[in-house]
Amino acid sequence: MSDVLIRKVNRAGRITLSRPAALNALTCAMVQEIDAALQGWIGDPEVELVVIDAEGPRAFCAGGDIAELHGRGVAGDHAFGQDFWRVEYRMNDRIAAFPKPIVSLMQGFTMGGGVGLGCHARHRIVGETSQISMPECAIGLVPDVGGTHLLARAPGRIGVWLGLTGARMGPGDAIFAGFADRFVPEADWPDLIAALEGGDLALPDHAAPEGRLPVLQAEIDRLFAGTLAEILARLEATDTPLAAEALKALRRSSPLALAATLEILQRLGPSAGIREALDLEYRFTYRAQGQADFLEGIRAAIIDKDRSPRWRHAGPEAVRPEEVASLLAPLGPQALTFEEESK
Repeated sequence: MSDVLIRKVNRAGRITLSRPAALNALTCAMVQEIDAALQGWIGDPEVELVVIDAEGPRAFCAGGDIAELHGRGVAGDHAFGQDFWRVEYRMNDRIAAFPKPIVSLMQGFTMGGGVGLGCHARHRIVGETSQISMPECAIGLVPDVGGTHLLARAPGRIGVWLGLTGARMGPGDAIFAGFADRFVPEADWPDLIAALEGGDLALPDHAAPEGRLPVLQAEIDRLFAGTLAEILARLEATDTPLAAEALKALRRSSPLALAATLEILQRLGPSAGIREALDLEYRFTYRAQGQADFLEGIRAAIIDKDRSPRWRHAGPEAVRPEEVASLLAPLGPQALTFEEESK
């Protein structure tokens, strides 16, 4: 049985992640199926819009199936991960540029690959259980799947804070930061989906629960300005709950991933497009298994679960700028391309 249900219902193309026991984590096969469906629906006159949702109350999608990536990677098969990310990033770009409306409904955990699937849609719905985050630095990776595009466009320094700490956003904060558009109580989602299947795009928009970001933005903007060394020094000198929470997150994350994430966000800025973000992300992820902390991060968090990763650097101060530059250097013939978009 497939882990993603793809079908047409009335006027809608329907994509439902159906792997709830695994928090709907994306496998390579799922990504390929979703992308093939999207390509087929572009020219299908029976499909007026697309709805993406997921089974189970706990998660829309908690990311990619990183256990499989780890298994292949430690066996020396880096090509598997490189191919997975290439296919996934092309799907992320296709969702962002899709010529017909895509509506995503994101309950529970929406992390990593789930952000790439749901947060580039034209209409992004969250509910009361929604928890959106990009926690990749904690596993030795940079925020990817076009996540840096969203982070770079967030208000003030909120994107830097989110990208470096992996902090979770409830529905109100997800809307504030630009990762979602509308709040709809989850009890109303079945009726909303039925209306969408009938071609009705008159989306409801309820008041979202109050988030913490509007109150915290001034402090975030002050603490997360400048270089990584400056950010850490400011956090260490600040005695507030936000600073303590952020410092704890940064200390448990890969120093190399933190430095690369900040560099990507600085290169992008708020005006860059999603393809520029995906290109930079792919430069890192293409090299992540052999030259960064990704495999060790997965070992510590998912495989052995000892939560004691042995990072390549003792701390951010040990990361040399040339190491980051090397990880983000152009890939030449192996660069991410989007030729499929013109077919």
